[in-house]
Amino acid sequence: MTVKQLRAFLAVAQSLSFAQACERLHLSQPALSLAIKSLEESLGGQLLVRTTRSVALTPEGETLLPLARSLLADWDNAEEVMHQHFTLQLGKVSIAAMPSFAGNLLPAVLRAFRDRHPRVNVAVHDVINEQVLEMVRNRRVELGIALEPDSLDGLSFTPFYTDRFVAVLPADSPLAGESTITWDQLLEDHFITLQRPSAVRLLLEDQLQGRLPVAFESHQLVTVGRMVAEGLGVSAVPRLCRQQMEELGARCVALDQPRIERRVGLFCLAEHKLSSAAQALSDVLVKGTDWAGMEQP
Repeated sequence: MTVKQLRAFLAVAQSLSFAQACERLHLSQPALSLAIKSLEESLGGQLLVRTTRSVALTPEGETLLPLARSLLADWDNAEEVMHQHFTLQLGKVSIAAMPSFAGNLLPAVLRAFRDRHPRVNVAVHDVINEQVLEMVRNRRVELGIALEPDSLDGLSFTPFYTDRFVAVLPADSPLAGESTITWDQLLEDHFITLQRPSAVRLLLEDQLQGRLPVAFESHQLVTVGRMVAEGLGVSAVPRLCRQQMEELGARCVALDQPRIERRVGLFCLAEHKLSSAAQALSDVLVKGTDWAGMEQP
């Protein structure tokens, strides 16, 4: 039983006229008769009684009529829904992003995307860096934004910009007025950082070869910033978080010796076809956003 056969049957059953059905479907009478005959053969019995003057439904035809209406309505609705998804009149996309990006840069990108595709729903998961990669690999989201890992392991990575770490200091710190300080200067104070397995924490431990005198630790960057602002110690965060830290009352200063940096970019599964909605969001992130200013000191 095919959609074409059902449409032929429904047209004849509703008009009780082969001629009117042919006109409605733009088919010749032989083609219409063949479609009805094929449908009857596939179902195993007669659906229509046709004479030279009239057409009538058999009892089985009467049974099929409401079923045909429902099936074709569902089919047409499915076609329309898929058309709307492919043309981005409807749709949904899920993206995971590390909190520092999700809370600072992502909203402006989503605004640009919503202006272009107002009926596409976007679900944002702000999770730690490692969970971003895990969610992309497990197909819980189609797109992820995080720090570039040492190994992609089945992922495709498109870099946005290179982010560097800055010092986070209490507003009254003697170092707060400097343009640049060294790690040796920063680590003379109590250090506040994110808890493991945060990528920020692991990267700092790796780059500083264990020279991280941690006094306080938290799962949230906001908490880290507030503890620094209260004078409990100092910290270091990606420059992306600078505005957030300063809004909490801390001060940020460039860090050198060593200069610790890592690329930030977009992840998706390698060799995986994105949905139309995910591809459109990816295009806005990659092609429609100027990340050049993020690399300035």
